[in-house]
Amino acid sequence: MQILGIDIGGTGIKGAPVETDTGSLVSERYRLPTPDGARPDPVAAVIQEVVAQFDWHAPVGCGFPAVIRNGVAESAANISQRWIGTNVAQLFSEVTQCPVYVVNDADAAGLAEVTFGAGMGVKGVVLMVTIGTGLGSALFINGVLVPNTELGHIEVDCDDAETLASDEARKEQDLSWKKWAKRLDKYLSSLERLFSPDLIILGGGVVKKQDQFLPLLTLRTKVVPAALANDAGIVGAALAARQNLV
Repeated sequence: MQILGIDIGGTGIKGAPVETDTGSLVSERYRLPTPDGARPDPVAAVIQEVVAQFDWHAPVGCGFPAVIRNGVAESAANISQRWIGTNVAQLFSEVTQCPVYVVNDADAAGLAEVTFGAGMGVKGVVLMVTIGTGLGSALFINGVLVPNTELGHIEVDCDDAETLASDEARKEQDLSWKKWAKRLDKYLSSLERLFSPDLIILGGGVVKKQDQFLPLLTLRTKVVPAALANDAGIVGAALAARQNLV
């Protein structure tokens, strides 16, 4: 079954049709910049453009950077606060004229990884951490998602973790890979103490530079890069939509 997957990030919105039986993209990704301020109407217009790019008239799955419950945004991380209380699924369905299912973006990436990627077949507790504009998390117990964990916002050294260990923080504060890796290590160690995971998967664009920081981590838990790389959010959004259709 093919479903259009869309991944909304702090800097870019990208999508592609996904063959949900295999997790493979059916065509090249189409990417547009996230509108400045990431307010509802401009973002919805970009979603409409992505759907039109593929001349799509079927179900759509969308990964969104917020706590999502029954299609409604209950938080707003790195996007406009105007999203809080907005029925995101309804808004996107109206502008695209397609049935749209919305899921937390990190949950989508994690779903892709436990289904087709680095977490496939792993028993016990699997934790996915996405590293980008912010820090996202997805927690799985024997392959079952615990939704909307938002562990990027736990406190580390009295600060919100993503202000210390996100890729955006690394860039804005001009941190060396060694200094940033030390912060990431402290953050991941906090998660390790809280959840005793059997596997930690790291996703996001920063994983392309894994050789710069993975060897510097000191966790007892096995830490691996996402196998699906930047496609994980798109694939997972499509998978979440498929689950909702069953």
